[in-house]
Amino acid sequence: KKKLGLWRQVARLAPFIKERRGIMAAMIVCGLAGSAADVAMPLFERYALDVFVTEGDLSSVLPFAAAYALTVFFTGGVNFIACYLAMKVELGTNRDLRNAAFRRLQELSVEFFSLNSAGRLHSRVMSDTSKIGSLVSWSLMDCVWHASYILGAAASMFALYPALAAAVCVVVPLTALVFSLFQKKLVSVNRELREINSDLTSRSSEMITGVRTVKALAVEKKLFAAFSDTAERMRRRGIHAERLRGLFSASLSFASSLALAVVLWRGGILAKEQLGTFTAFMSYAQGLLEPVRWVIDAISDLITTCVNIERVMDLIDEEPLVRDTPEIVERYGDVFKPKKENWESFVGDVELRDVTFSYPGAAETVLEHFDLKIPYGSTVAVVGETGAGKSTLVNLICRFYEPTEGLLLIDGRDARERSTAWLRSNIGYVQQTPHLFSGTVRENLNYGCEDEKQDSELWDALELVGASEIVSRLDGGLDAAVGEGGEKLSSGEKQLLCLAAAVLSDPKILILDEATAEVDTLSEKRLQQAIKKVTAGRTSVIIAHRLSTVTDADEILVISGGKLAERGSHEKLLAENGIYAELLKIQNADDLTDAALRAAGGDCK
Repeated sequence: KKKLGLWRQVARLAPFIKERRGIMAAMIVCGLAGSAADVAMPLFERYALDVFVTEGDLSSVLPFAAAYALTVFFTGGVNFIACYLAMKVELGTNRDLRNAAFRRLQELSVEFFSLNSAGRLHSRVMSDTSKIGSLVSWSLMDCVWHASYILGAAASMFALYPALAAAVCVVVPLTALVFSLFQKKLVSVNRELREINSDLTSRSSEMITGVRTVKALAVEKKLFAAFSDTAERMRRRGIHAERLRGLFSASLSFASSLALAVVLWRGGILAKEQLGTFTAFMSYAQGLLEPVRWVIDAISDLITTCVNIERVMDLIDEEPLVRDTPEIVERYGDVFKPKKENWESFVGDVELRDVTFSYPGAAETVLEHFDLKIPYGSTVAVVGETGAGKSTLVNLICRFYEPTEGLLLIDGRDARERSTAWLRSNIGYVQQTPHLFSGTVRENLNYGCEDEKQDSELWDALELVGASEIVSRLDGGLDAAVGEGGEKLSSGEKQLLCLAAAVLSDPKILILDEATAEVDTLSEKRLQQAIKKVTAGRTSVIIAHRLSTVTDADEILVISGGKLAERGSHEKLLAENGIYAELLKIQNADDLTDAALRAAGGDCK
């Protein structure tokens, strides 16, 4: 992807800056007013020396003192207001950028998250937006304040002594030359630094979220080595970046220091004739050093933050693979502003018609000319070997992906003719790897519900799936905290709560992806009984590895090599003695072996 230039990257912030242009304009006015007051200070010194010291005229001391005090108070007040406005701009910009980035993350397709780690995305939403907020507030205010001071000081010096002022202001073209030499290199280095920082954040995040796996496999040393290598790479590149910034700053500081040298060299005669003017010149020349440094820092921040802008705006501009057309959004709304009054009633008939599917960027075809019709109210089990295409089938029904060829029909119509919000709000999906959000049991059970459920309804759902006893044992019951990702619960307990949450949302289509994979034998039997009750009256798709859990399904689909190899009831497929029967024999043999091993272990005790 082609990288945009500095100013084109900054221009991408226009929608976020536009919303607070009034505050930013007031902030800039304060910066101009404050710099004007700063420019006036050496003129006070000039007047005092020329009138009070050289001429000995003290008649205007009181008006002079009053004007000087007023200017000092004015500078302080303007500085306070400018800081207040800059803070509002920073916090407001941070909020809007984070909201936009987080909203886009929710809109993006599943494929995007499989290609981008959580740590990298977190870095964009939090760290990068903070840098941008600081740029458009504090850096902008500093640049305006000090740049206008430089211009004001230069104008005053030309008014006082044009020839000497011209010699002093030679620093300006030198500054422009140094800036042009360093700009591209600094942008490149800081882009690389941000990528390394994202990699570091990603490694840290993965270790924290997968701490049990790390400890179980005893791979702490390997992970630390990888983390340490990345940290060392960041250290080296950081030193290189700071070396460049140091050279940049030192070069400009040297150029600006020439101004003071010129005044000292050429201003001797002026000091004898006009002490006040010479002193003002010295103040301006010395005063140019700090503003030039501030402007340097502001320009440097702009250069380095260009990378942050690029990362955040690329995320916000990312287009989801699966999205509703503008016409569909206009009629039905989206997930944030659904127009439910226009939604058609949902029955629950599902059909895949001549569907061929390949994952984006992959050459392998997962499903090929696949046909399947699931009528409303039926329970369909999907079985097959690992990689056969079972989960892909679910991904297509949920519109996580679009078919490469063919159609997904919901209630007889192309799913693309309705909104994804309409479809997914009528689907209950219990994943093989359960996930709970940070918060309480009550909050997690209510996530999929339009209106918060009463306690009695929550307990009924928990009782139905066999989880009421689990929640009763928790300190706080429904108000017990589950921890980040549900870390305070076992995998089986999390899966039961996810199933209860799916029941509470009352979906028309229920998808269970290995819903019994993480529970013990006793809980599995309870869960199977609950599933029979839960699936009644709705379209249900059950992906199962353990074939004993799907023998009561209305129809069993056997997928092999991306195609529908067999279909029928449990008895019919056994009679055909095909793939399903072979899988069942292998699994029964494995179960007998496991039982024998457990019995042998029991005898040894």
